[in-house]
Amino acid sequence: MAAAGALHRGASLGRTRLVFRAPGTMVGWWPQARSGRGESEVHEKPRCFRKGLAFSVLSYLGYEAYTLISQSSVVHADDQNEILEQADYLYESGETEKLCHLLEQHKNSENAELLWRLARASRDLAQLSQTSPEKKKALTYEALDYAKKALEKDPSCFAVHKWYAICISDVGDYEGIKSKIANAFVIKEHFQKATELNPKDATSLHLMGIWCYTFAEMPWYQSKIATVLFATPPSSTYDEALKYFQKAEDVEPNFYSKNLLFLGKTYMKLGNRKMALLWLTKAKERVAHTEEDKQVQKEAQELLNSL
Repeated sequence: MAAAGALHRGASLGRTRLVFRAPGTMVGWWPQARSGRGESEVHEKPRCFRKGLAFSVLSYLGYEAYTLISQSSVVHADDQNEILEQADYLYESGETEKLCHLLEQHKNSENAELLWRLARASRDLAQLSQTSPEKKKALTYEALDYAKKALEKDPSCFAVHKWYAICISDVGDYEGIKSKIANAFVIKEHFQKATELNPKDATSLHLMGIWCYTFAEMPWYQSKIATVLFATPPSSTYDEALKYFQKAEDVEPNFYSKNLLFLGKTYMKLGNRKMALLWLTKAKERVAHTEEDKQVQKEAQELLNSL
């Protein structure tokens, strides 16, 4: 179930990225969210103009200047809305360690918005190249704990379901094949819930598409193992994957190079050469903002050459 993943939307405020490994293995197939430019991350879209304006000002002043102006309230702020805005600024700035430091002070919070951001931040820290294997494992399980707590506090928040599913997938790297397959059902359930709660979130729709594509493409030997372990193992079709990729594109056209690529790849699997050419060409010609985008362009070109 091997993809892992996260995208540039023009301005830093609207950045969302998902990165994928090659499909075909049973682990690590959701976003490898790492902070910093050119690395993958999944970021919730801003929900109001006021926050967008605040981010624009902060981007101009810079983090250090903002810290001075706010008189250290980045760490000690009592107002939860302010903390959320500061957390989102640090996330956009790629300040993973500072973000974790901020949010860990509120790990006992009852606020689901804080908790899912802490889950994401812990996961980001786990994915940093300098994080030791032991620390990575600990952070991966901590992230799941925070996401689980967020889900308990507010099951009506789409981002909570999204990140709970992503964190469940991450722990699969440390658990057996039976657990990974069993978790696939849970992952699907929560991604579906995220899309129901927010049908306009292109990222959740894309991730559902990846889930479907992964199981439609699952190698025969993995399918055989799944059949032995479960009477009704997880399964899907390329048609179902296409539905989610197309919905994501309808919601937010050209939002993510990987979505364009997977539209092309799915049409290839379905034998529709004309549509495959269309979407692969779009993926190849989309302006590359990250290293991931460049990799997408390369893969799209290779696939186009094979058609």
